[in-house]
Amino acid sequence: MDMKQLEDILFENPIIAAVKDDSGLEKALGTDCQIIFLLYGNICTVAGLVDRIKANNKLAVVHLDLIGGLSSEDVSVSFLREKTRADGIISTKAPLVKAAKEQGLLAIQRVFLIDSRALSNFYKYAESNVPDMIEILPAAMPKVIRKITAACRLPIIAGGLISDRDDVNQVLGNGARAVSSTNPEVWQM
Repeated sequence: MDMKQLEDILFENPIIAAVKDDSGLEKALGTDCQIIFLLYGNICTVAGLVDRIKANNKLAVVHLDLIGGLSSEDVSVSFLREKTRADGIISTKAPLVKAAKEQGLLAIQRVFLIDSRALSNFYKYAESNVPDMIEILPAAMPKVIRKITAACRLPIIAGGLISDRDDVNQVLGNGARAVSSTNPEVWQM
C-alpha cells in the first residue's frame, strides 16, 4: 500500500477502529471504518485475527508491542509480514518501525506525549523520516496537536481519550489526519 492509497482511505473516513478484544473486533467489522488497529492477540491468534479483518476488506494494522509472544526484535516484524496478511504495524519502538518500513509494511510510530521531554522526542521521530505516520496519545490536547501538525511533514493520527463527535472534530480541525479510538460509539460517526 502506498501513501496515496492510505490518504484516500483516510479522506473517505478518518476514524480508525482500535480493537482490544474479540467483541470490539466484531463491532469494528460492522462499521464503515476502513482501518482497524489490532491491539490484542498472540503469536497463535494474530494471523486469524488479521484474516478476519482482511475478509471484511479492511486494512489490518497490528500493534506489535501488544501481541503476546513477540519480541522487540526485527524478527517479529518479519513474522508478521511472512505469516499474516497484516498491512502494517504500530509500535513505540523506533527500530521495529524502521524494520517494518524496510520490509514494505505501513509503519506507524506511536508516541505518548506525557511531558515536554516526550514532545522533544516526538520531533526527533518526525525528523527521522522513518515512520509513514505518527500516532500521538492522548488526543485531548488541541493546542499541542496544532503545533505538532504544523511542524511535522508526516501525517498525524491522534488517539486516546476520544469520547464523542466534538473530540473528533476538534482533533481533525487542529490538523490530525485521522483519529484512532477504542470507543465503538466513535466508530459510527
